[in-house]
Amino acid sequence: MTATALLVVFAVILGLAVGSFLNVVVWRLPRGENLTSPPSACPKCEHRIRWYDNVPVVGWLVLRGRCRDCSEPISARYPLVEAATAVAFGLTAAFIGAETSLIWALPAFLYLAAISIALTLIDLDTQTLPNRIVLPSIVVGAALLAVASAGTGNWGALLGALAGGAALFVFYFIIAIVQPRGMGMGDVKLAAVLGLYLGWLGWGVVAVGAFAAFLLGGVFAIALLIIRRAGRRTAIPFGPWMIAGAWVGIAFGSQLWNGYMVAAGLV
Repeated sequence: MTATALLVVFAVILGLAVGSFLNVVVWRLPRGENLTSPPSACPKCEHRIRWYDNVPVVGWLVLRGRCRDCSEPISARYPLVEAATAVAFGLTAAFIGAETSLIWALPAFLYLAAISIALTLIDLDTQTLPNRIVLPSIVVGAALLAVASAGTGNWGALLGALAGGAALFVFYFIIAIVQPRGMGMGDVKLAAVLGLYLGWLGWGVVAVGAFAAFLLGGVFAIALLIIRRAGRRTAIPFGPWMIAGAWVGIAFGSQLWNGYMVAAGLV
């Protein structure tokens, strides 16, 4: 087994554990509850979840989606979040690889994957992007990317990250001022987080990630209008599309930007 394959396996296992915690974050944080206590329990019979029933994905499958004590149905969302986090971590590890200097950036991008899932679900549930996740993520993201720059010796990437975060923050802030009904301050603060990661990879990646967010969000909104699931005044969370666009930029931004520059005859 190659080093990258081993890294992916480790990332998947880590993702399962992190996904289990994200379920707690998504449920408790918007309600202002403590994330570590009390231990998880059935909302109906209030029996604490046994540790062997709390094994990510497997526990839900063994119990057939029901509480061991009262047979209350357990939402399939729990194993789906755990599995999605595992897949996201595995893909991130495979994208970065173990044989390149980018391995230093893996913790930063795994952290981004984790908060991407948490923020997407919370925004879809509550149409909010909690400061308790977004604001610390600016500091944590900058710190992890600084470690990555130190490891790769590419301090220019860190400057690009800071500039990218500032640029997207200002861009979204202007939109929020001009069109406050279409853009919230949570989106503005999230833009600073995403801009850090996109900027660390390059300005072309920033451009692709920002454009992809509006493209994906616009296509989704038009689709909802066509099938009459939303009206022109319907509020649609934009955070998930900002996150999706950022990951498009991370995964394909360099290639798309270089292709655009060649097609436009600029290189």
